[in-house]
Amino acid sequence: MNKTTTQDIMAEKTSLWIFGYGSLVWKPDFKFKMSEVGYIQGYKRRFWHGDNFHRGNKDMPGRVVTLVEDKDACTWGVAYEVNGSEIEECLKYLNMREAVLGGYITRAVEFFPREECHLPHLALVYIATCDNPIYLGPASPEEIAAQIAICRGKTGHNIEYLLRLVEFMRSYCPEVEDEHLFAIEAATLSLMPYLLGSKQAMSAFASA
Repeated sequence: MNKTTTQDIMAEKTSLWIFGYGSLVWKPDFKFKMSEVGYIQGYKRRFWHGDNFHRGNKDMPGRVVTLVEDKDACTWGVAYEVNGSEIEECLKYLNMREAVLGGYITRAVEFFPREECHLPHLALVYIATCDNPIYLGPASPEEIAAQIAICRGKTGHNIEYLLRLVEFMRSYCPEVEDEHLFAIEAATLSLMPYLLGSKQAMSAFASA
């Protein structure tokens, strides 16, 4: 397990890499010089964290991903290189998005680019741990899907979050079988006929 500290990755101020494995893979919303698809080792991605702002609310928190330590696992995502004066602005934005609103902490990890000709390098990653007050913990794919299917936050529906992450994996990492992610996708899609039927029933009732 890589025990490199966040201070180590911040020692070189001219360039900073940020690793995203959730919404950052499709919506970084900060300026960066370049991005690379790749993976980190020693962590597995899990829908175990609650979200009471972006994809849910205080009454009905959504489910979003975090990283859980597992020495045999790896997690695919995107690393973004941020340079010079843009580093401070990037970290300020991510601190609000990930730490203040999401409850995530930062860790330093070794990132392995998909392109074999590119060398591994340190990256900063945001992780929500089990001592976070909105951490939800393990649940079956069916339980997680049921929660995702009904939750919405200020950024949009929780289902959109799930499907965008699935789309990224299938488009950029088609050879990777993310069993946890795809099981939740299947369970969520199986609920769609019931959700659509419920919406149509409510609409008919409201117009009667």
